[in-house]
Amino acid sequence: MRTSIHFLRLSVLFSYLNILCVTGNAQSISTPNGKFELGAGVGPMFFLGDLGGTAGVGKTFIKDLNLPLTKLSKSAYFNYYPTEWLGFRVSATMGFVEGKDSEAPAKGGDEEDRKYRNLSFKSNINEAYAAIELYPTVFFEKYEGLQGKMRPYLVGGAGMFHFNPKAQDIDGKWVELAPLRLEGQGMAEYPDSKPYKLTQMNVVMGFGFKYYLKENMYVGLEILHRKLFTDYVDDVSHNYYIDPIYFDHYLSPADAVRARRLYYRGTYTFPTTRPYQEFAERGDPKQNDAYFTSIIRFGWRLNKKDPRLKQLKCPTYY
Repeated sequence: MRTSIHFLRLSVLFSYLNILCVTGNAQSISTPNGKFELGAGVGPMFFLGDLGGTAGVGKTFIKDLNLPLTKLSKSAYFNYYPTEWLGFRVSATMGFVEGKDSEAPAKGGDEEDRKYRNLSFKSNINEAYAAIELYPTVFFEKYEGLQGKMRPYLVGGAGMFHFNPKAQDIDGKWVELAPLRLEGQGMAEYPDSKPYKLTQMNVVMGFGFKYYLKENMYVGLEILHRKLFTDYVDDVSHNYYIDPIYFDHYLSPADAVRARRLYYRGTYTFPTTRPYQEFAERGDPKQNDAYFTSIIRFGWRLNKKDPRLKQLKCPTYY
C-alpha cells in the first residue's frame, strides 16, 4: 500500500512537470521577447495621381513617379503579438504629397499635353490605421530567441487619412482648392461632379522584413501601398473644364476671381475664350489617386519573458 502511494505521488509530480514544460515551450515559441512592441519609421511618401508623371501616356504605379517632388514621411507604431507569427498593429503617419505638370519631361510625346496643362498641387497627409502582420517564416525557425534573425512579413489593414490640396496663386499664396469647386463640385450644371470630403477611408497593404540586432531591438524596411476611394487628392479628376461663368453663381466675388485663375493654368492656344473638352482634358476619372511609402523601421520589444522560465528544462526520452 505504501509503495502504491509513493508511486501515485511520483506520477502526479511527473505529470505536473510535463505540463509546466509544455507550457514553457509554448510561451517560448509564442512570446519569447514580449507581446508588445513600440516602433518608429521614416522614409519617402510617393504620390500616384493625375499630375506630372514621366514620358508618354500616363502610367500606373511606380512608372509615373516624380522623384524630385518626393518628401519624407514619419510613422509611429504600436504592436501586439499574441503569437510570434501574428501581430496586430495600430499606426499613425504624417507625410506630404505633391504633383506638378511642369516636372514632366519634354520629349515630344503624350507628356507634352500635361506640360501644356500646367496644373500643380501640394497636400499634407495625416493618416491612422489598424493592420494585421503575418510572419510565415516563424514556423521554419530552428532556434529560440530573436537576435540575428531575419523575419519577412506581410501586412494589410484599413484606416483613415486627411488631405487638403492647395495650389499657388499668382500672389504667391497657397490656396485651398476644395472650397473653390474648380470642377463644378456641387453645381447643378454639373451633376456628375460631387463635392469630396477631405477625410476618407483607405486600404493599407504591403510587405517588409525585420532584422533583430538584439533580442528586443530590430531594424527593418517596409513598403506600404494605400488604395484610396477618391480621385481628388490633387483636386483633379474630370476630363473637362467647366464654364467659368458659374463661379460667379456659387462663390463669393473674391473666390470667383481666384477660381478663374486656378481652374485653368495651361499654356494652350484656343479659338475660344475657354478650353473646351475637344481641345484639352483636365483629368482622368478612370482611376483613383493613391500613395505609398518606403519606410525604414526601428522597434523595441517590451514586457520580456520571465527569465525563470528559461531555467525549466523538459525531460528527454530515449
